[in-house]
Amino acid sequence: GNDEQFRYESATLLATVLHMHRGTPYVYQSDEIGMTNVPFTQLSDYRDIESLNYYNEAVAGGADPAEILAALQIRSRDNARTPVQWDASANAGFTTGEPWIAVNPNYRDINVAADRASERSIFRYYQRLIELRHSMPVVALGDFQLLEPEHPHLYAFTRTLAEETLLIVANVSNDPLLVDLIADRDPAEIIIGNYSQADATVLGPWEARVYR
Repeated sequence: GNDEQFRYESATLLATVLHMHRGTPYVYQSDEIGMTNVPFTQLSDYRDIESLNYYNEAVAGGADPAEILAALQIRSRDNARTPVQWDASANAGFTTGEPWIAVNPNYRDINVAADRASERSIFRYYQRLIELRHSMPVVALGDFQLLEPEHPHLYAFTRTLAEETLLIVANVSNDPLLVDLIADRDPAEIIIGNYSQADATVLGPWEARVYR
């Protein structure tokens, strides 16, 4: 995703794609408010033993320490282990003491309180997705068919149960995307999407829609 220019769109697109698949969807700690990777800049910031071992082994083997740190910023499991960002108070409202690992410095802007107060709440979008899984058997039980498997930026598939079919389309890029299969299939309605205004055949950057 693009967690700078399109954080809301990226977070809700990924949620849409996950929750519209078969199987059990998992909401990992603070996916539901769009928390981001933490910008740790030194090895001492990390706690994950796998990350520490990887860094030490790679550097001992001649790798550039700066490059390894950059890789950890993207891939370390500690990105998903920083304290939940509850509000804009000290330590993101997680503790009045010292947390075991540093809080992401963007907590003043990205936190539960801010998301709940926002008109574009990622949390409320997750609630809608979960409600669809409970209210529409096709979401949990429908057959899966991948569409356009070679497309570099379109992730599209259908879910079908009996006479009901859902079409899921997602633009995993920073640019608008013309999607012919939307018009080709003439879907009846959008039951959920992460844009308030939807162009008939063009998906916006990181836009996702579910058609019935």
